[in-house]
Amino acid sequence: MTTTELLLDPTGMDEQTDDATLAPRPATLTGLTVGLLDNTKPNTTMFLEKLGGLLADSEGVAETKLYTKDYFGTPAGDDLLARIVDEVDVVITGVGDCGSCSAATVVDGILFERAGVPTVSIVSDAFYPSGRAMAAVQGFPGFEFHAVPHPFASLDDAQLGEHAASTLPVAVRILTGGDAE
Repeated sequence: MTTTELLLDPTGMDEQTDDATLAPRPATLTGLTVGLLDNTKPNTTMFLEKLGGLLADSEGVAETKLYTKDYFGTPAGDDLLARIVDEVDVVITGVGDCGSCSAATVVDGILFERAGVPTVSIVSDAFYPSGRAMAAVQGFPGFEFHAVPHPFASLDDAQLGEHAASTLPVAVRILTGGDAE
C-alpha cells in the first residue's frame, strides 16, 4: 500500500500566501483559553506545560489545552487545525529545533493566524533562519515568532523552567499585540 505525505515546497507559494494579516489581538489573556500545540519534539510537552502554568499564574488565562501533532516535520492536519481553532482563543506552537520542524512550526502559526486565532510559534535560535525563510515562502515575511536558545532537546527541568519564564513576556506581547519589552 502506498502512502502519501504532505511536503512543503520551499520554492513556491500556495493559494493562501497572499494573506499576511494578523488575527485580531485580545487586549489581555485574562479569562481566555490557550491552545498549546506540541510538535512531538523532545522537551516540548514539558516546556509548553510550564509556559501554560506561567500564563495562568501571571496572566489569568482560564484554561490551557494541550494538543499533539502527528509528525513534527509537517504542518498540523486540517482536522486538528479546525478542532483547535474551534476550542481556543490563542495558540502557542512549538518547539521547532530542526530545519523541517521549525519550518512546520512557523507554518502552523501562519495557518492559525489566517484562521483568525492569534498565535506565537516557538523555534530554537539555531533554526530561526529556517523559520524566517518559511514565513517568506508562505507570503507572510513579517510573521513574528520567538526563538529560544539552542540546543533545546537536552535541557533539564530547571532549564526548561528558565526558558518558559524568559518566553512568557514575549509570548504575551505577540499574542496581545502589546508594546515591545
